[in-house]
Amino acid sequence: MNYHMTPDQFREEGKKLIDWIADYYEQVENYPVMSQVKPGDISRQLPDSAPESGEDFSTMMKDIDQIIMPGITHWQSPNFFAYFQSNNSFPSILGDLLSSGLGVQGMLWATSPACTELETKVMDWLVDLMGLPAHFKSTASGGGVIQDTASSAVLAALLAARERKTKFSCNKTGDNSGLTAYISTQTHSSVEKGIKVIGLGTDRLRHIPVDELFALRPELLEQQIQRDLTAGFKPFFVCATIGTTSSNAIDPIKTIGEICRKYDIWLHVDAAMSGTAAILPNFRSHFEGLELADSYAFNPHKWMFTNFDCDCFWVADKAVLIKTLSILPEYLKNEATEKGAVIDYRDWHVQLGRRFRSLKLWFVLRHYGANGLRHHIAKHIDMAQQFAHWVKTSDEFELLNEPPFNLVCFRHKSGNEFNKRLMDSLNNEGKIYLSHAVLNKTLWLRMSIGQTQTELKHVQEAWRLIQESANKSECTPE
Repeated sequence: MNYHMTPDQFREEGKKLIDWIADYYEQVENYPVMSQVKPGDISRQLPDSAPESGEDFSTMMKDIDQIIMPGITHWQSPNFFAYFQSNNSFPSILGDLLSSGLGVQGMLWATSPACTELETKVMDWLVDLMGLPAHFKSTASGGGVIQDTASSAVLAALLAARERKTKFSCNKTGDNSGLTAYISTQTHSSVEKGIKVIGLGTDRLRHIPVDELFALRPELLEQQIQRDLTAGFKPFFVCATIGTTSSNAIDPIKTIGEICRKYDIWLHVDAAMSGTAAILPNFRSHFEGLELADSYAFNPHKWMFTNFDCDCFWVADKAVLIKTLSILPEYLKNEATEKGAVIDYRDWHVQLGRRFRSLKLWFVLRHYGANGLRHHIAKHIDMAQQFAHWVKTSDEFELLNEPPFNLVCFRHKSGNEFNKRLMDSLNNEGKIYLSHAVLNKTLWLRMSIGQTQTELKHVQEAWRLIQESANKSECTPE
């Protein structure tokens, strides 16, 4: 008996599934944005063991509708304003489907030349498209690679920075002694996790205070570096951020870069969400100083209509990264690699195996074109500015700051507990979804506007719901 799904069955069920996905996007704004299930609700409806006999696809899809869908928080809803977006688009979905269908294992150029060469070309396209430093291109000293997430990008940067500082001895001896790294108090937690992964110890991670706009204070960074040098430490890594998670703060990249050059410290710049804004020439002033960065990363899977996972990571000197991560066992040896004529991306990140991720990004870039991407990103920023204007002209609400991109941090003037109840009330009702940040012990609501299908009418309705909920009796101040 042949248990495989036949090509004809795949063709038939695949067409139905494409229709299901299209229907979902037509209906997604009608679902409660945040899943309303309780812990264990999904698990209780699933059997305790795998089926002994195979089931038909229609039965599986029935369970998707009845069991799985109630447990989905709809990140693709135009009413999703929480965290940062993980937005998507039909071209990206099709590119990902094609990647899954081809089933490529792109660890080496030789295992699928198209997988490697398309990725290199797309990463070079983005350098030009976003006005990034020319040395990030593969034709210069640097180059780019697609990682899964910004967390993996910062881990690769940490490893390369460590090896450069120790003259490539740490991989051999495991001796991390004396190394110190630097972030702001607002830097993403992925750096601290990366520090743990490389075995450095979080007591060697220095948290530098921020200014009134929550950006890293470079003079305090330099003072800490000097104190560490005096104490016999070896400063090796700084992470600066363009668009912090809590408030979208922008660190002074150029000044930080000059400090890093002065003390021979690796500078990594994380622009995970906000990096997409560089596609707009009039926003590139926020990215000044990237020419001083040793590595840079942003996530198309947040704000560039490319489904998760897709992080773009560039280095100024690819030789350092490759020397840090390259291991060549006998089973991977091949003529093209040995001649040095190709890129083997297995040497550019921690994992060996890799998917054909560049297909979905290529599809997005070709479908929208530069003009289409600029149109939609500018529209999101305009909607954020409009929302900020409504907050500023309100008697009941206030802004944290003037939003530089598409994140608006705001709050009701009635205090932390009131704002927490307001957010919970809105999220539990399910019509919109917000998240929060606590800055200087003050709770702020975060309105992140960047979902693919979000239009001004959705932002207007969100503002109406926020005001309406604030006026309900259950949300009145204590």
